[in-house]
Amino acid sequence: MKLAAIDIGSNAIRLLLCQVIETTPAPVFKKIEMVRVPIRLGEDVFTQNKISIEKTERLVKSMKAFRQLIDVFECEGYKACATSAMRDSENGKDIIARIKKEADIHIEIIDGHTEAKLIYANHVAEELSNDFNYLYIDVGGGSTELTLFGEEHIIASKSFNIGTIRLLHDKVTKENWDELKQWIKQNCETEKPLQAIGSGGNINKLNKMAAGREKKSISAKKIKEISDYIAEFSYEERISKLGLNEDRADVIIPAAKIFLTTMKHAGIEKINVPQLGLSDGLIHVLHEKIQREKMGIFSE
Repeated sequence: MKLAAIDIGSNAIRLLLCQVIETTPAPVFKKIEMVRVPIRLGEDVFTQNKISIEKTERLVKSMKAFRQLIDVFECEGYKACATSAMRDSENGKDIIARIKKEADIHIEIIDGHTEAKLIYANHVAEELSNDFNYLYIDVGGGSTELTLFGEEHIIASKSFNIGTIRLLHDKVTKENWDELKQWIKQNCETEKPLQAIGSGGNINKLNKMAAGREKKSISAKKIKEISDYIAEFSYEERISKLGLNEDRADVIIPAAKIFLTTMKHAGIEKINVPQLGLSDGLIHVLHEKIQREKMGIFSE
């Protein structure tokens, strides 16, 4: 079957189109296409508390295009969620209602805990050793989700208002950092050794710059080296000389800071990078829902 997921984040919005092939013992999820539009809703929300008319129009147009792509690819279903920027926006619910009316897409505004659970739904834990506990670090434009899990179940999770767009606009307070550090101190001193898993476009890019796509992990030392190297270039040079996208060139250093701070206080030296994110989790959750409904089970 073909499925679609829409992730409306603070930096960019994404449409993931996926083919699910039913095999034994588990289905195979094959990405068909990923469409990413860097609208940066967080720029408005974190400075003005609401989404501007200009960005609203771009978002609505994008959702109409996403609806067309979902129909053209003949997807059996879709799931759409909005995260930090839409959560905090004064006019978020009105925009969601307009998108439903004009683009026929239902969008759920999810809280940080739900976001963490959806990211965890990627089933990455099933491929990891039970000899370790794992800290899942998802860094977005508006928030960072930390999820501690072990033996294939969530131990603790929390969302923090620390994101790359917030950092760019100086909207992350000392209290925000203290909250993150305190949560790590309270939850990450476990009997089993701890490893990290990172998600989000920035850690994927840092990993690629470090060793290419084939390597699935990157050390804190290497993240610091690459971040310091990027910082030597101006915003324009990061685009022209380093080949970074315009909407990646300014947020990649704040992202590195968040990953490094989290890893330092958790005592983690290396982070695994499976290149999975919220949209992948949405696909997994949607697939499971459709399979349950086919068996006559309609509860969540």
